[in-house]
Amino acid sequence: MARPSPLSGFPELLPAQRVVERDVIDSLARSFELHGFANIETRVVEPLDRLAKGGEIDKEIYVLQRLQAQPDETAGRAPELGMHYDLTVPFARYVLEHAGKLEFPFRRFQIQPAWRGERPQEGRFRQFTQADIDVVGQGELPFHHDVEVMRVMVEALDALPLPPLSFQVNNRKLIQGFYRGLGIPDVTAAIRVIDKLDKLPAEAVAEQLVEAAGATPEQARTALALAEIRVPDTSFVDRVRALGVHDELLDVGLAELAAVVEGCAPATGEHVSVEANLRIARGLDYYTGTVVEIFMRGYERLKSVGGGGRYDALASDGRTSYPGVGVSFGVSRTLVPLLADGVLAGSRPVPSAVLVAVNDEESRPASDAVAAALRARGVPCEVAASASRFGKQIRYAERRGIPFVWFPGAGEGGDQVKDIRTGEQVDADPAAWRPPDEDLRPSVLTRTIDDEESTP
Repeated sequence: MARPSPLSGFPELLPAQRVVERDVIDSLARSFELHGFANIETRVVEPLDRLAKGGEIDKEIYVLQRLQAQPDETAGRAPELGMHYDLTVPFARYVLEHAGKLEFPFRRFQIQPAWRGERPQEGRFRQFTQADIDVVGQGELPFHHDVEVMRVMVEALDALPLPPLSFQVNNRKLIQGFYRGLGIPDVTAAIRVIDKLDKLPAEAVAEQLVEAAGATPEQARTALALAEIRVPDTSFVDRVRALGVHDELLDVGLAELAAVVEGCAPATGEHVSVEANLRIARGLDYYTGTVVEIFMRGYERLKSVGGGGRYDALASDGRTSYPGVGVSFGVSRTLVPLLADGVLAGSRPVPSAVLVAVNDEESRPASDAVAAALRARGVPCEVAASASRFGKQIRYAERRGIPFVWFPGAGEGGDQVKDIRTGEQVDADPAAWRPPDEDLRPSVLTRTIDDEESTP
């Protein structure tokens, strides 16, 4: 069989890299569970009519069908299936399908792969893992959950060994009310145009506001003035008021955004910051209030590594609506570039903390017994693959990153264990000895890189 070529857009991690991914996922799960979020996992596929929304994303859906399916098999045919491209669409279906068995507000977290047939590039893959949290209500959902969900994600990401992260928050009511009070004819189009500010210069966005949203040049300039406001506190309220626009929806949006910024402040620090950024719009139409984009310092070229917001009508069965608020963090989008750059690495590629040496094949049962005694006390270990010279067994442990080698019967009173990093070798009893906590499991190693900080 010829050596296989890698498939573009489907990243596979080596064992030491997988240590990092698992540590990050476990940390996120612990953080979410501390706040009472229940874990779910939805199926891989959804009916195509639920996934397809008539937009650009339709071109990226992977379709699932039998290899030998006949094109004329139409009688009694099941709905065509596609693989989910995010975790929000399947979650909305999950809520509708299981609403009678859930307690609302329903607090869920989900860490799971998704598939998207887009052009692979740095930070964008065809298979990727996301971590989502949401709170969903039945009929209504109090605003304080917006503050809670943002704060939970801030705390969860602050616990990760990542470069500094910036939560850029805004509110759709604020920008909708501002454009409405300003008199722009097509508010929805204006939001979509403003969302292009990270791709186009301000002059081009102003022209599109005139052409696509029907704004006057003066209205376009004022809309851009709003988008220039970016502060780490609630001073944005006075700056917006100074622009002289008045609208009831604008007042609600200002109050809600101020509450989110103030509510997240206790959870922020040097590692994670929260800013009010009034250019953040998130082009998806289903957002109705709070919106957020998450950026990583030194990796602004990835654009956002997470985002989300408030949605009041994403899920509905025709009688009852299920409003919610959620944030998604791109696990693969964030980690794969950091692993490739050596910013993050696993301390060793295997879980074993100890290699139990084998004196000769006849004494292998004795080595197996030592390993069993260590494992019974929660110490990961493995027995040497061959009874070669001890020097060769030690080099085997070094190649695998195993810090300790155990020598059965090497001491006067029994066994000895050697820290092969320092050369220290001491008497040890498998029923009592334990490695230092930092060596018990593989850990995540971090390295700081000097990058010019740019503004997302």
